Amino acid sequence: MRVLVVEDEPRLAQMVRRGLELEGFVVVTAATGPDGLWHATEESFDVIVLDIMLPGISGYQVVREIRARQNWTPILILTAKDGEYDEADAFDLGADDYLTKPFSYVVLVARLRALVRRGAPTRPVVLTAGDLSLDPGRRRVTRGTEELQLTRREFGLLEYLMRNPDTALTKSEILQNVWDANYAGDENVVEVYVGYLRRKIDTPFGTRTIDTVRGVGYRLTTGSPDSPPPPEA
Repeated sequence: MRVLVVEDEPRLAQMVRRGLELEGFVVVTAATGPDGLWHATEESFDVIVLDIMLPGISGYQVVREIRARQNWTPILILTAKDGEYDEADAFDLGADDYLTKPFSYVVLVARLRALVRRGAPTRPVVLTAGDLSLDPGRRRVTRGTEELQLTRREFGLLEYLMRNPDTALTKSEILQNVWDANYAGDENVVEVYVGYLRRKIDTPFGTRTIDTVRGVGYRLTTGSPDSPPPPEA
């Protein structure tokens, strides 16, 4: 089993390397972001161990570029950054696991073996509605040939709507799945973000993809951009 370890602390990198080799892994190390990216995209590995704070380019950028090249090798982030937003960012970009320093070596090996057993995931399905496309893996949204720039919340809202096409979704359901199951704020925030989305995915193109369902919430239609929208409930 081949593992790539991208870590700029020489002593830690060598410790991890020696330990993994004793467990039967074939280990390749890299000490910078660019070197790690080169190895990850030019060679074949069963799993990648990646630090975030790296010389050259950050681990976040490495993950983003690896996934943008449609490389789905499992990635475990090994870092001293233990904030919940750091972890969330890593998963959003395409990491498969996250372990903070200092770490248990036994746990590291167990998690790597679990990732190897699962293998590289299949490429996420691209969601479509007419000529609107959303690629969850590359976090990319296009209308026809034009790429659209969405915020993280707008992307999450559009993805949820596109995963439930032609279905009337309540504001409560949207909040629980896009915001937080324990969100206690004003439900009208959904209306605000639907407005943001419409101004980006519909208004410039003269289309109508998201319908307001009176008394219920919102529905994303999957017909062609020129087809009339279904009647509102």
